Amino acid sequence: MIDDDFVKSLLNGRDYLSFKHHEDCLTINCLPESLVDFTKHLRDEETFDLLVDLTAVDHGDGAEKRFSVVLHFYSLVHKSYLRIHVLCPDNEAPCIPSVSSVFPAANWHERETFDMFGINFLDHPNLKRILMWDDYPYFPLRKEFPLAGIEVPLPAADVAEVTGADVDPAPMMGGPFVASGNSRMSEAEPRAKDESWTEKSEKPL
Repeated sequence: MIDDDFVKSLLNGRDYLSFKHHEDCLTINCLPESLVDFTKHLRDEETFDLLVDLTAVDHGDGAEKRFSVVLHFYSLVHKSYLRIHVLCPDNEAPCIPSVSSVFPAANWHERETFDMFGINFLDHPNLKRILMWDDYPYFPLRKEFPLAGIEVPLPAADVAEVTGADVDPAPMMGGPFVASGNSRMSEAEPRAKDESWTEKSEKPL
Protein backbone atom coordinates (compact mmCIF):
# COMPACT_ATOMS: atom_id res chain seq x y z
CA MET A 1 0.00 0.00 0.00
CA ILE A 2 1.07 3.58 -0.62
CA ASP A 3 2.09 5.37 2.59
CA ASP A 4 3.50 8.78 3.46
CA ASP A 5 7.09 7.57 3.11
CA PHE A 6 6.43 6.49 -0.47
CA VAL A 7 4.90 9.87 -1.28
CA LYS A 8 7.88 11.70 0.20
CA SER A 9 10.37 9.57 -1.74
CA LEU A 10 8.43 10.09 -4.96
CA LEU A 11 8.39 13.88 -4.57
CA ASN A 12 11.92 14.20 -3.21
CA GLY A 13 14.25 15.92 -5.68
CA ARG A 14 11.56 16.27 -8.35
CA ASP A 15 10.55 19.91 -8.46
CA TYR A 16 8.30 19.21 -11.44
CA LEU A 17 5.96 17.26 -9.14
CA SER A 18 3.61 18.45 -6.42
CA PHE A 19 1.16 16.70 -4.13
CA LYS A 20 -2.51 17.29 -5.04
CA HIS A 21 -4.50 15.05 -2.67
CA HIS A 22 -4.80 11.52 -1.32
CA GLU A 23 -8.58 11.15 -0.97
CA ASP A 24 -9.58 8.25 -3.21
CA CYS A 25 -6.06 7.54 -4.48
CA LEU A 26 -2.72 9.32 -4.46
CA THR A 27 -2.87 12.20 -6.94
CA ILE A 28 0.27 13.99 -8.10
CA ASN A 29 0.58 17.11 -10.26
CA CYS A 30 3.21 16.85 -12.98
CA LEU A 31 4.53 19.52 -15.33
CA PRO A 32 3.87 18.53 -18.96
CA GLU A 33 7.49 18.77 -20.10
CA SER A 34 8.50 16.13 -17.53
CA LEU A 35 5.58 13.75 -18.07
CA VAL A 36 7.30 11.25 -20.37
CA ASP A 37 10.38 10.86 -18.17
CA PHE A 38 8.25 10.54 -15.05
CA THR A 39 6.02 7.84 -16.54
CA LYS A 40 9.18 5.92 -17.48
CA HIS A 41 10.28 6.18 -13.86
CA LEU A 42 6.90 4.96 -12.63
CA ARG A 43 7.04 1.97 -14.98
CA ASP A 44 10.68 0.97 -14.50
CA GLU A 45 11.42 1.95 -10.90
CA GLU A 46 8.15 2.17 -9.00
CA THR A 47 6.27 -0.89 -10.43
CA PHE A 48 3.35 1.19 -11.76
CA ASP A 49 3.45 -0.72 -15.03
CA LEU A 50 -0.25 -0.73 -15.92
CA LEU A 51 -1.84 2.32 -17.51
CA VAL A 52 -5.50 1.94 -16.56
CA ASP A 53 -6.87 4.95 -18.38
CA LEU A 54 -6.14 8.44 -19.64
CA THR A 55 -8.69 11.19 -20.11
CA ALA A 56 -9.13 14.94 -19.65
CA VAL A 57 -11.04 17.52 -17.63
CA ASP A 58 -12.49 20.76 -18.96
CA HIS A 59 -12.44 23.12 -15.96
CA GLY A 60 -14.47 25.76 -17.82
CA ASP A 61 -13.79 29.13 -19.42
CA GLY A 62 -13.22 30.84 -16.06
CA ALA A 63 -10.31 28.61 -15.07
CA GLU A 64 -6.78 29.96 -15.37
CA LYS A 65 -5.79 26.65 -16.97
CA ARG A 66 -8.90 25.32 -18.65
CA PHE A 67 -7.81 21.78 -19.58
CA SER A 68 -5.96 19.06 -17.72
CA VAL A 69 -5.10 15.49 -18.61
CA VAL A 70 -5.52 12.75 -16.02
CA LEU A 71 -3.69 9.41 -16.11
CA HIS A 72 -4.38 6.45 -13.82
CA PHE A 73 -1.76 3.80 -13.14
CA TYR A 74 -1.91 0.61 -11.11
CA SER A 75 0.84 -1.35 -9.36
CA LEU A 76 0.44 -5.05 -8.58
CA VAL A 77 3.24 -4.66 -6.05
CA HIS A 78 1.73 -1.74 -4.14
CA LYS A 79 -1.82 -2.94 -4.94
CA SER A 80 -2.76 0.71 -5.35
CA TYR A 81 -3.70 3.27 -7.95
CA LEU A 82 -1.73 6.41 -8.72
CA ARG A 83 -3.25 9.38 -10.52
CA ILE A 84 -1.15 11.89 -12.46
CA HIS A 85 -2.72 15.28 -13.15
CA VAL A 86 -1.21 17.43 -15.93
CA LEU A 87 -2.37 20.98 -16.69
CA CYS A 88 -2.31 22.06 -20.34
CA PRO A 89 -0.43 25.38 -20.54
CA ASP A 90 -2.42 26.82 -23.47
CA ASN A 91 -6.21 27.21 -23.19
CA GLU A 92 -6.67 27.96 -26.90
CA ALA A 93 -4.52 25.14 -28.28
CA PRO A 94 -4.17 22.63 -25.42
CA CYS A 95 -1.43 20.04 -25.80
CA ILE A 96 0.88 17.84 -23.76
CA PRO A 97 3.46 15.20 -24.73
CA SER A 98 2.22 11.75 -25.70
CA VAL A 99 3.13 8.86 -23.40
CA SER A 100 2.32 6.23 -26.05
CA SER A 101 6.05 5.52 -26.46
CA VAL A 102 6.18 4.49 -22.79
CA PHE A 103 2.74 2.89 -22.49
CA PRO A 104 1.43 1.68 -25.88
CA ALA A 105 -2.06 1.43 -24.38
CA ALA A 106 -2.11 5.24 -24.29
CA ASN A 107 -2.41 5.33 -28.08
CA TRP A 108 -6.19 4.93 -28.25
CA HIS A 109 -6.80 6.78 -24.97
CA GLU A 110 -4.99 9.82 -26.34
CA ARG A 111 -6.86 9.62 -29.64
CA GLU A 112 -10.19 9.54 -27.79
CA THR A 113 -9.15 12.50 -25.63
CA PHE A 114 -8.06 14.39 -28.75
CA ASP A 115 -11.39 13.56 -30.38
CA MET A 116 -13.62 14.51 -27.44
CA PHE A 117 -11.67 17.43 -25.91
CA GLY A 118 -9.46 18.73 -28.74
CA ILE A 119 -6.25 18.20 -26.75
CA ASN A 120 -3.19 17.46 -28.89
CA PHE A 121 -0.60 14.89 -27.84
CA LEU A 122 2.82 15.78 -29.18
CA ASP A 123 4.73 12.93 -30.90
CA HIS A 124 1.70 10.66 -31.01
CA PRO A 125 2.23 8.21 -33.92
CA ASN A 126 -1.27 8.56 -35.41
CA LEU A 127 -3.28 11.33 -33.76
CA LYS A 128 -6.63 11.36 -35.56
CA ARG A 129 -10.25 11.13 -34.48
CA ILE A 130 -11.37 7.73 -33.26
CA LEU A 131 -15.12 8.22 -32.63
CA MET A 132 -16.21 11.17 -34.77
CA TRP A 133 -15.40 11.60 -38.45
CA ASP A 134 -12.31 13.58 -39.44
CA ASP A 135 -14.12 16.78 -40.41
CA TYR A 136 -16.44 16.90 -37.39
CA PRO A 137 -16.15 20.51 -36.18
CA TYR A 138 -16.83 20.09 -32.44
CA PHE A 139 -15.41 18.46 -29.32
CA PRO A 140 -18.34 16.75 -27.56
CA LEU A 141 -16.91 16.62 -24.03
CA ARG A 142 -16.04 20.30 -23.79
CA LYS A 143 -18.17 22.37 -21.42
CA GLU A 144 -19.77 24.48 -24.14
CA PHE A 145 -21.05 21.45 -26.06
CA PRO A 146 -24.79 21.05 -25.27
CA LEU A 147 -25.84 17.84 -23.55
CA ALA A 148 -28.55 17.35 -26.17
CA GLY A 149 -25.97 17.40 -28.96
CA ILE A 150 -25.61 19.54 -32.08
CA GLU A 151 -27.38 18.66 -35.31
CA VAL A 152 -24.92 18.25 -38.18
CA PRO A 153 -25.20 16.61 -41.61
CA LEU A 154 -23.94 13.07 -41.95
CA PRO A 155 -20.62 13.04 -43.83
CA ALA A 156 -21.79 10.47 -46.40
CA ALA A 157 -25.08 11.21 -48.15
CA ASP A 158 -25.32 7.65 -49.49
CA VAL A 159 -25.23 6.28 -45.93
CA ALA A 160 -28.04 8.59 -44.85
CA GLU A 161 -30.08 7.64 -47.91
CA VAL A 162 -29.71 3.88 -47.40
CA THR A 163 -30.21 3.87 -43.63
CA GLY A 164 -32.87 6.55 -43.54
CA ALA A 165 -31.11 7.93 -40.48
CA ASP A 166 -31.82 11.43 -39.28
CA VAL A 167 -29.23 13.39 -37.38
CA ASP A 168 -31.36 14.24 -34.37
CA PRO A 169 -29.94 15.51 -31.08
CA ALA A 170 -29.85 12.88 -28.37
CA PRO A 171 -32.15 13.44 -25.39
CA MET A 172 -30.63 14.45 -22.08
CA MET A 173 -31.98 11.38 -20.30
CA GLY A 174 -31.80 12.20 -16.62
CA GLY A 175 -28.73 14.38 -16.91
CA PRO A 176 -26.61 16.10 -15.91
CA PHE A 177 -24.56 13.18 -14.64
CA VAL A 178 -22.37 13.58 -11.58
CA ALA A 179 -19.97 11.40 -9.62
CA SER A 180 -19.34 11.62 -5.91
CA GLY A 181 -15.87 12.75 -4.93
CA ASN A 182 -16.14 11.23 -1.46
CA SER A 183 -16.19 7.51 -2.25
CA ARG A 184 -13.89 4.81 -3.54
CA MET A 185 -13.16 4.83 -7.27
CA SER A 186 -15.07 1.56 -7.72
CA GLU A 187 -18.18 3.21 -6.24
CA ALA A 188 -17.91 6.56 -8.02
CA GLU A 189 -19.82 5.69 -11.20
CA PRO A 190 -21.68 8.81 -12.36
CA ARG A 191 -25.40 8.83 -11.60
CA ALA A 192 -28.14 10.98 -13.07
CA LYS A 193 -29.37 13.77 -10.81
CA ASP A 194 -32.89 13.14 -12.09
CA GLU A 195 -33.85 9.46 -12.26
CA SER A 196 -37.61 10.05 -12.22
CA TRP A 197 -38.03 9.42 -15.92
CA THR A 198 -36.85 6.96 -18.57
CA GLU A 199 -37.27 6.42 -22.28
CA LYS A 200 -40.62 4.75 -21.49
CA SER A 201 -41.75 7.37 -19.01
CA GLU A 202 -41.73 11.05 -19.94
CA LYS A 203 -40.12 13.57 -17.62
CA PRO A 204 -42.76 15.16 -15.38
CA LEU A 205 -43.29 18.90 -15.82
